[in-house]
Amino acid sequence: MRRCVFLFVVMVTGLAAGPGAAADWPQWRGPARDGRIPDLKPRALWPAALKPGWTVKVGIGHASPIVVDQRVFVFSREGEDEVVRALDLATGREAWRQSYPAPYTMNPAASGHGKGPKSTPVWADGKLFTFGISGILSAWDGASGRSLWRKQFGQYRQSSPSYGVAMSPLVDRGVLFVHAGGEGDGALTALDAATGSVKWTWKGDGPGYASPVAGDIAGVRQVVTQTQAKLVGLSADAGQLLWSVPFTTSYDQNAVTPILLGDLVIYGGLDQPMRALRVVRRGAAYATEAVWENAEVANYLSSPVLADGSVYGLSHRKKGQYYRLDAQTGKTVWLSEGRQADSAAIEAGGGALFVLDTEGELSVAPLGGSAFTPLRTWTVASSATWAHPVVTDSAILVKSVDTLALWRMD
Repeated sequence: MRRCVFLFVVMVTGLAAGPGAAADWPQWRGPARDGRIPDLKPRALWPAALKPGWTVKVGIGHASPIVVDQRVFVFSREGEDEVVRALDLATGREAWRQSYPAPYTMNPAASGHGKGPKSTPVWADGKLFTFGISGILSAWDGASGRSLWRKQFGQYRQSSPSYGVAMSPLVDRGVLFVHAGGEGDGALTALDAATGSVKWTWKGDGPGYASPVAGDIAGVRQVVTQTQAKLVGLSADAGQLLWSVPFTTSYDQNAVTPILLGDLVIYGGLDQPMRALRVVRRGAAYATEAVWENAEVANYLSSPVLADGSVYGLSHRKKGQYYRLDAQTGKTVWLSEGRQADSAAIEAGGGALFVLDTEGELSVAPLGGSAFTPLRTWTVASSATWAHPVVTDSAILVKSVDTLALWRMD
């Protein structure tokens, strides 16, 4: 039987804007989908303790909350229903709630982890998009919660991977991207975000558990993601496979969101070195060139963040080591002591690094330096915290197993 630990394919995600901050946090890992917290003001001193704000029971799951226009959107499960809620950011009061039947049978190795959902919603042009653990893709009117359209992917042998959907949808230039289907049979799928009509599909591999990112690479808009057994770049407009490299991990658990830095793609996975490749164009064709490899660190479920020319992340080696690498060379700048965390959500902003481990401990540390030196560590939950927090100038939102809580820093 596959080990249960490998079912925590989840670090599903997002940060947000809120009280005291200017920017929204509309998707997995923020406005740019990279774990960066825009417009966060630097602090000379972080509070010794956080003050409790509001707490709301919102259902189980590890999808991260997102925030748009002072509303918090939460995707969760109650019984055999998947539930979408809109809450007022200042008070936690419910503005609307919608649900639909979503019965789901867990893989036995994942039974201790709950039935999800694991996929973070995405907001675009007044619409909210959710992707349930069994592969139900839904569009909602963000203001009222009215259902706009829904799709299921019964054309594949399985409508979700073995451990359930964990990839978070991407909306780029009016197109919604999801990797539909299951093990050995699926398609990276582009849909019109307004209507749900399919624009193109790429059936070259089944889905992994990583979330796609989009960027201008080697002169063309590309969607880059880890699939079941590859790292791929496809043209966003037509779905043409531009480049691909083999990438497999034990138990087919590709779960790390890639980092894009110009034409550089930085990626990693379970028991694999962190690597960077460069995408190059040769006439009408595209190719990749290996740039660096660092075997001292290996990401499993935790996606790293790029800040100030460095890559910060959590390696699963030595039972959890935080690290800083030079983004251009891959050289290790520092490694923390071991046994730091099983996994962690990692974000950066305001000159600080934020790490929320799965035990409900949130630490803030300065960016840079020659060592991992947390300035403060706060206990923000009493149950598992696989979702990313929402960090603003004055407050932090934390989703634990079944609760969403706002903590105040002022």
